[in-house]
Amino acid sequence: MDSYLVAILTVAGIYLILALALNLQFGLTGLINFGVVGFYGLGAYASGIATETFHAPFLAGLLAALIIGAIAGALVALLSLRLSGDFLAIVTLGFAETIRLVFNNEDWLTHGPSGFIIMTRPVIAGLSRTATSWMVLGVILLAALLVLLLMMRLAGTPYGRVLRAVREDDLVPATLGKNIFMYRLQAFVLGSAIMAGTGSLYAHYVQTITPDNFTTPVAILVWMSVIVGGAGNMKGTVLGALAVVFIYEGTRFIGPWLTMLDAEQISALRFIIIGVALILMIRFRPEGLLPEAYQRPAEAASRITPSKG
Repeated sequence: MDSYLVAILTVAGIYLILALALNLQFGLTGLINFGVVGFYGLGAYASGIATETFHAPFLAGLLAALIIGAIAGALVALLSLRLSGDFLAIVTLGFAETIRLVFNNEDWLTHGPSGFIIMTRPVIAGLSRTATSWMVLGVILLAALLVLLLMMRLAGTPYGRVLRAVREDDLVPATLGKNIFMYRLQAFVLGSAIMAGTGSLYAHYVQTITPDNFTTPVAILVWMSVIVGGAGNMKGTVLGALAVVFIYEGTRFIGPWLTMLDAEQISALRFIIIGVALILMIRFRPEGLLPEAYQRPAEAASRITPSKG
C-alpha cells in the first residue's frame, strides 16, 4: 500500500508541474495550448536520448529537455501566436499529434512502439527499490515546489500583472507601450520548457517510454487540473492536480463492483466519471476551487507603467 501511495504522489507531482506550466500560458496569459503532451513527450525523449544514446548524466538530460522544449515552444509560438485563440488551439493540437507520430515511426531514434528503455535514474545508484522510489518522489516534489515558487513569484510581479492585462484585453497594455507579442512569446516558451523538463523527470521515473504515454487523455487531465483548481491561481493548481489525480486513480477500485464490465470498458468509464466531474465543476463553480483574486481592469491597468518593453 505504501508503494502505491508513493506512486500516486509521484504522478501527482508530475501532473502538478505540467499544470503549473499550463497555468502560466492559459491562466495568466490566456494562451490556449492543447499541445501539452507534445512538449512533455519531446522532453522525455530528448532526455532519454541524451542519457542512454550519448551516456550523459541525468542533469545533462534534464538540461537537454529544457533547451529542446524552449526551442520547440519558440518555433510553435512564432508560427501561431498571431492567430486567434481557436486557431492557436488547433495548431498546438496538431503539433502534439505530429510529435507523437514522429516518436511512433522513427524507430532508429526513438525505438518506435516497442519503447525506449532508460536506465539512468535521478537518484543515487545502488539503493533498494523502496528507497529509490522515495528518493525519486522527493526529487519530483522538490521540482514541483521550485516551479510553484517560481510561478507564484512571477504572478505577483509587474511582469505577471502585464500578462494578466494581456489576457483580459491586450489593447490596454499595447496602448501603454508593451510589446504584446513578446510577452506572449516569453510565457509560451517558458511554459513549454517546463513541460519538457517534466517529461525528463517522467522518463527517468518510469524508465520505459512509448508514444502511447503522450496522448490526448494526458493533456485532458492537465487541463482539468488547471480548471478545477482555478485558472490563474497557482495555489489552486496544487489543489486541482491533487484532486484530479486522486479521482482518476481512485476509480481504479471500481472494477470489483462492476464485474459485468471488462478492463477496457472500466478504463473508459473512469474518463466518463472525470468528464462528469468536470462538467459539474464548470456548471456550479466555473472559477475553480480556489479562484484567482479578482482585480478590476482599471486598477490592473493603472499598475502597468508605460514603457517601450
